[in-house]
Order: sequence, then structure tokens, then C-alpha cells
Amino acid sequence: MSVLVTGGSGFIGRNLVRSLLSQGIEVVVADLVEFPDNDVKIVKGDLRDPKVLNEALLNASDGIVHLAALTRVLASIKEPMAYYETNVGITQNLLEGARSFSIPKFIFASTNAVVGDMGDALINEDMKLSPLTPYGATKAASEMLISAYGRAYGIDCSVLRFTNVYGTDMESKDSLVARLMKAAVSGAKIEIYGSGSQVRDYIFLDDVIKAIKMGFDMTGLETVVVGYGKSTSVVDLIDLARKATKCDIPTVHVDAKPGEMSAVKVDNRKLLELGGKPKIDLETGLDIVWKWWLKNR
Repeated sequence: MSVLVTGGSGFIGRNLVRSLLSQGIEVVVADLVEFPDNDVKIVKGDLRDPKVLNEALLNASDGIVHLAALTRVLASIKEPMAYYETNVGITQNLLEGARSFSIPKFIFASTNAVVGDMGDALINEDMKLSPLTPYGATKAASEMLISAYGRAYGIDCSVLRFTNVYGTDMESKDSLVARLMKAAVSGAKIEIYGSGSQVRDYIFLDDVIKAIKMGFDMTGLETVVVGYGKSTSVVDLIDLARKATKCDIPTVHVDAKPGEMSAVKVDNRKLLELGGKPKIDLETGLDIVWKWWLKNR
């Protein structure tokens, strides 16, 4: 089995690649940066470049896992064209490549931001697409392209809508959990947008890797919400991080940011039905991350 992982040098990607390789699956990575392990085959460059795209697709006879994207939600408001050109453009290129090279499987990392602000309602796979930000819109547009290619050309497409992914080996991330770990070490203040009562669903890296690999067994066009199924407020997350690190992480409240949803609560029943029940709760996960951080900083 030969698989292309785009964005394979990133936080989720490099851990997925190592997991696939451990199962004897042949993997090639396409990314702008080198893979940290020297023995992993990589096509380095921008997938908007036809030469880079072609070289990557030659090594993807059995499937594509498309993780590469610009992902900072608030930054997309300032740079919408960059997000469109990268997120939508590369997805289109890969789908056309899958059609041209007869690659049967396409697994896509999406987000629940495609449905916009649902308030306290549980987000599920059947809600209409109504994104609030250019980032969410690029993922929604990509989902529409995937739907079209899946139905028109018979490609098995799995759309996985991740919640907030955290875990070990995330020192390069700018997510809240990563910032909390860095602040515990440095003593820097953490900015809390607004009151900090906004809630998010946090899912551990290992559970996400399991969900991605499940995508290889799905047929047809499938969309799955990949989340733990329990949401936590920003202020409660900070308290859990203080407990895990035994550090007094200082905070400061700043104005709320436009485009930020007050709540992300998900219905993960479909994930559970498919056998992807998350195993790592948030308190346990933060303990694991902190121990890794101390060992590797």
C-alpha cells in the first residue's frame, strides 16, 4: 500500500506518518519543510507547483491523506486570499490528480468551523455549511469539491471534521494547549479573549490518528465529526493546565476577537458507531503532554 500524506511534516502529519510506517505502509510526504526523520521519503515544495504536485502523486497509488492547510482562524480574516489559494487551490489540484492518476482514496482533514456558530447545539454531520471566517469557508469549499469528485468520479472520500487536536510533539503549534505548556515553562501571560467562558472540544492526537486510519476502511463519500464529545471552557482548560503542570500560569483578559465562536459542542455518535471512540480524556491528555514537554524541551 502506497500513500501520500500532504502536510506530513506537521504536528498531526508526522505522527500519522510514523504510525503508518510502523504498519508496513509505504508513505511519501509532501510538505514545505523537511520531515524530522531522515529515512522518510519527502517531496519538498508547494503543491500549487505542477512539478511538485506531479512528483507527489506518482507516489500515491493507493490513497491521499490531505492535511496540508493554513489553519489559523483569526489570521484568515486578515489574509483571505492566501487561505483561498492554499486551502482550496491545493485541494482542487489533489482531487484532479486523484482523478487523473486513478487514486481510489482521498481522506481530508476538515473542521467543524464549516457550520459556523451553532450556539449550544451539538454540531453534527448533517448541519448546513455556514462558516463565519475565510478559514471555515475554505474548508467548506473544499468539502464541496470533494463531494463533487467523489460522486462524479467514484473516488472514496472521507471528510473528517476535527475539533481542537492536542498531544505530544506539538511545540511548533500556536494552539491554546501549546501556549499553555510554553507559558508554564516561561512564566509568560496567556491572553484570554473576552470572558473565557467560550467552550471547545479537545481531542487527543492518538485518537485523531486512529480516526484518520479508519478513513481507509470507509467507502463512498463519508463525513465524520472527530471530537471527544465533551466541551471545556477556556478558563477551565487553564485550570486543568495549572493542575497538570503544577505551575501558576498567569493570564490577562483582552477583547474578544471577531469570528470566534462562543461554543463548539459536537455530537460524535457517528465516530463512536464506526469504532473510533476516543480513549484519552482531557485531564489525562494534559498530563501526558506536560510530561512529554518536560522531557523534550
